Amino acid sequence: MVVQSKGLSSKPANPRGLPKEAPSRSEHKAGTIRIGAVHKSFPQFDAPDITVLADINLEFKAGEFIALIGPSGCGKSTLLRLIAGLALPDKGSLNLDDDEIHGPGYERGLVFQDPTLFPWKTIYENIAFGLRARGVYQREKNTIPEFFKLVGLEGFEKSYPHHLSGGMAQRAALARALVNNPKVLLLDEPLGALDAFTRMNMQDEILKIWAHRGMTTVMVTHDVDEAIYMADRIVVMSSRPAKIEQVIQVGIGRPRQRGDPDFLDLRSKILQILHFAGTKQELPYYL
Repeated sequence: MVVQSKGLSSKPANPRGLPKEAPSRSEHKAGTIRIGAVHKSFPQFDAPDITVLADINLEFKAGEFIALIGPSGCGKSTLLRLIAGLALPDKGSLNLDDDEIHGPGYERGLVFQDPTLFPWKTIYENIAFGLRARGVYQREKNTIPEFFKLVGLEGFEKSYPHHLSGGMAQRAALARALVNNPKVLLLDEPLGALDAFTRMNMQDEILKIWAHRGMTTVMVTHDVDEAIYMADRIVVMSSRPAKIEQVIQVGIGRPRQRGDPDFLDLRSKILQILHFAGTKQELPYYL
């Protein structure tokens, strides 16, 4: 079911809140994700398998910002890992443009809730890691300063992860994912461990990066306000086995104001949907 939220004109003058100096989004490649009839279960010892995802059908258009929300443990992160190629579905298919996803690929960048930086490497070496792993470091190393500037970490090239605050470390993790110029950026609750003030600042930073780079972005979040503030569309998932409860088009122009009546109205509607979609049952942590 697709819901169009009440909001501003569907074609605002500056729908993404782009800065005037931002380059055209057409300069950067973005990918279309198609998810067809996907099922995913996890085995248990001496017990029936746990079915996590059941008949998931979605399409994320090139350049869209998508938020996945749903009850805790419903399988949002599992779906993200399937798109990343870190796991394979039991049934169904996932495609990036015309290619089926069978494993990880540099065209899909992934950022976790924790920065997961290599503590023994400098921030420069952490960000350059993907280029080295692909064997293209010598050819593309001149682009690395661009990503330090993009995430606001200029001057920290020789620092180590333990020298950075939580927000700065997450910026480094973003740069590490972006340095390969992915078609799709996957964000698994990347701001969940940050304090409220840092989190709001990082939301704006991610939106600026998305507007600048133009890649398709899929973000898992438990924060309804965050989903409304950042996403073009919000996918509401049910509890297990997860199905798509509703897909909501956010019809509010950018930049968005959290106190706007349309914002608050949509927030109330989503919370009501989540109330009916959720259960009191909690799932194992790895889902």
